[in-house]
Order: sequence, then C-alpha cells, then structure tokens
Amino acid sequence: MDELFHEDAIMDWPQSGEKIVGAENRRAIYRAFPQLPTITPRRMVSSGDLVVAEATLDYGAPVKNKTVFIFEFRDGKIAKETAYWSEPFEAPEWRAKWVEKSSE
Repeated sequence: MDELFHEDAIMDWPQSGEKIVGAENRRAIYRAFPQLPTITPRRMVSSGDLVVAEATLDYGAPVKNKTVFIFEFRDGKIAKETAYWSEPFEAPEWRAKWVEKSSE
C-alpha cells in the first residue's frame, strides 16, 4: 500500500497516542512489525477526499481486532490515516431484548 500514501503522510493512532509522520517512519514501522495482519474488509464509504473503512485485522492470535480506518486524501493519495482498533467483546445481557445478534 506504500504507493497509496503521500511521502509526508501522517498515520495517527489515537488509542496509543502515536503519530507516525512521513514515509520513512511509516516504512520502518511496518518493517518492524512482528507479523503484519491479514485484513478482511467489512465495508467502505467515501465522500470527496474522505474514505472510512471498517475491517477485521487478524494478527494470528485467537482474537481478531475490529478496526476503523479514516483516510483523508490529497491529490488522489492518502495524506492522513487515523486508525482505531478494538478487540470484540460480549454484549451485556440486559440489552438482549432490543437487539439482533450480528454474524460478524
């Protein structure tokens, strides 16, 4: 995906308080990952220069992370990515009478 990013693109990870600025740092982060995840897209919506993608990330562990990526584009390439990810959790029983169980 490297070619989809601007050289000065920013990756913002609010949950861990990290901001990765520029292609050199982005490439170094991905090279250092113990294992890059398998990404299974769920859905994607876009408007103008904004794309929001939902996906499941599988790092090979028993738990797969649910993820939201927010991509901001400039001149057809990603200028900023903001990513949020979370482990799934069991819904509380008290809500059961008002909801349907999702298959995802």
